[in-house]
Amino acid sequence: MIILIFFIALWYSSLFCQTFFHHRYGAHGAFKMSKGWEKFFFILSFITQGSSYLSPRAYAIMHRMHHAYTDTEDDPHSPQYSKNLFDMMMQTWKSYAGILNNTTPVDKKFTKNVPDWPVFDKIVGTRAVRIMWAIIYLLIFIKFSTSPWQYLFFPFVILMAPVHGAIVNWYAHRYGYQNFEVKNTSSNLLGFDFLMLGESYHNNHHKNPSSINFGKKWHEFDPIYPIIKLFAFLHIIQLPKNNVTFAGGDGVW
Repeated sequence: MIILIFFIALWYSSLFCQTFFHHRYGAHGAFKMSKGWEKFFFILSFITQGSSYLSPRAYAIMHRMHHAYTDTEDDPHSPQYSKNLFDMMMQTWKSYAGILNNTTPVDKKFTKNVPDWPVFDKIVGTRAVRIMWAIIYLLIFIKFSTSPWQYLFFPFVILMAPVHGAIVNWYAHRYGYQNFEVKNTSSNLLGFDFLMLGESYHNNHHKNPSSINFGKKWHEFDPIYPIIKLFAFLHIIQLPKNNVTFAGGDGVW
């Protein structure tokens, strides 16, 4: 029971950081925050993502490229150019690593206003730190597992952030329904998104990438939207006025 609670807590806390900070803030500039709060969410992302920590800068750049090149050969993670889910995950990792290590040329339009804390990313993104997290997770499993089947959760814990991305990037480009006509295969995976905190409303998102509310139909509840409104009320973030986004660029994100 403790392992299940641990897994669920890690699933949603990690996913929250990815959708709120990496995705909506970093990639799309849907709202602003101070540098102090930005560093806070860098640290929170590291704590919740652990061994699968993603650099917000590299994630934001890669995701902007996904929106600009969706379903083409230049898309960093398109099911249209992958043999299967695991092949796409490998392609995604290669794209991410190239951006992270500055070995892949990136158009400057994709780097504007992305969150960047290079010293922090350099320290926490090392192999040693990832192994440290993996050992911590393993010790938790050894201490609290009451049955061998609970170890089936362990690989998902190790790869939590990539698993979240793969669910949307693979399944929401192959299955689901569309509210809007777009020039790509993006679909809404779940009618009520209890699993991905609004991320599965992928067709809605591709139609209006910088919207702070991914849900559009009456049954499409985006649980991050009220949190964004609350954070704005508490002055943790600042929302744009007159529907003008903060990200800049040419409108593809």
